[in-house]
Amino acid sequence: MFGRKQEGVQWIVAGLGNMGERYEGTRHNVGFQALDALAEGANVPVQRLKFRALTNTAVIGGCKVLLMKPITYMNLSGEAIGPAAAFYHIPPERVLILSDDVALPVGKLRVRRSGSAGGHNGLKNIIQHLGTDQFPRIKVGVGEKPHPDYDMVDWVLGRFGKEDQTTIEKAVQRAAEAVECLLQDGIDRAMGRFN
Repeated sequence: MFGRKQEGVQWIVAGLGNMGERYEGTRHNVGFQALDALAEGANVPVQRLKFRALTNTAVIGGCKVLLMKPITYMNLSGEAIGPAAAFYHIPPERVLILSDDVALPVGKLRVRRSGSAGGHNGLKNIIQHLGTDQFPRIKVGVGEKPHPDYDMVDWVLGRFGKEDQTTIEKAVQRAAEAVECLLQDGIDRAMGRFN
């Protein structure tokens, strides 16, 4: 690489989910699905094991990005993301999280600048490890549980019905587009376009 200065990573983009066949296609894994869609669009396989995550770097929206899929369980996602942010000196406002959200209708996106965990244990753990809730996120709606007595764990670890599956596939593509928009044009533009 003569004559070219090697630039460091400018952003971390992490999709949340649980590793393993048992969890593939579940509501809780739409963060992984969105990250996979983003990686596929950039033609970059996310398979390098680093920081307790599958990773790779890519240029997205003109920024050099570390893509991450934590291999910790969802509830311990911060154990992967926190050390990566520290290593690359990435401030929380440039750690973008892709996750599921049961408070949103199936397929609806919500881009947020910051906020509480809202009962999401993966986000709660990231807040704990970054020491702040001031990091952006793109949430993909997976719908509310069908009735109040339905177990939340069973709901988020369940799979989508056929109709919802098509909606989710489109939503994860839109989430990947939202990441690119956010990195290239800023969060206000992404919120205006995708919320």
